[in-house]
Amino acid sequence: MPRTKSSQRWLARNAKDKYVKRARQEGARSRAIYKLEEIDRRDHLLYPGMTVVDLGAAPGGWSQYVKGRVGESGRVLALDILPMEPIVGVEFIEGDFTEQPVLDLLMQRLQGKPVDLVISDMAPNMSGVPSVDQARSIGLAELALDFADKALKPGGDLMIKTFQGAGFNELHARMRRRFGKLMSRKPQASRAESREIYLLGKGFKGA
Repeated sequence: MPRTKSSQRWLARNAKDKYVKRARQEGARSRAIYKLEEIDRRDHLLYPGMTVVDLGAAPGGWSQYVKGRVGESGRVLALDILPMEPIVGVEFIEGDFTEQPVLDLLMQRLQGKPVDLVISDMAPNMSGVPSVDQARSIGLAELALDFADKALKPGGDLMIKTFQGAGFNELHARMRRRFGKLMSRKPQASRAESREIYLLGKGFKGA
């Protein structure tokens, strides 16, 4: 089957991407690991012994990095609608985070123990209709925030991927009310043409 022009452009861009090359050389599961690594180094997200929930985890780059940082004494729970190859020490749930039974299962796995950090790299399957895609992306970010309201310990942190556009200011305001500090981050590993941005809330104060 012949490749479309858009897929050809994607393949050409990927072949030149220094983060893709680095991920292959270092055995990382995806280039996204370098986004988290940069933010962690700047904002000191991770330390040994933490409990971390990774939403939208597949193919597992972030979980791979987090497990290396929290160590054997830490706990990592990962969730995605797509399957993910196992990572030693990472507990994985395959399911749709927008469905209540999947959320209930995640809460059950936590057994009432508070979470130190929630990270979300969730993004919707893009339809190509900007208004629809923006609404879906904000919706996923809102769900991640709702989960954090239930699971984060006082003083915990939340980092979510979202996209600038309709609904962003409202999401930003919701997070600002809940955290002592709220920062926007655009890592170098984010593609220049992407509208993605990470909102990082530190010092959870409660819903």
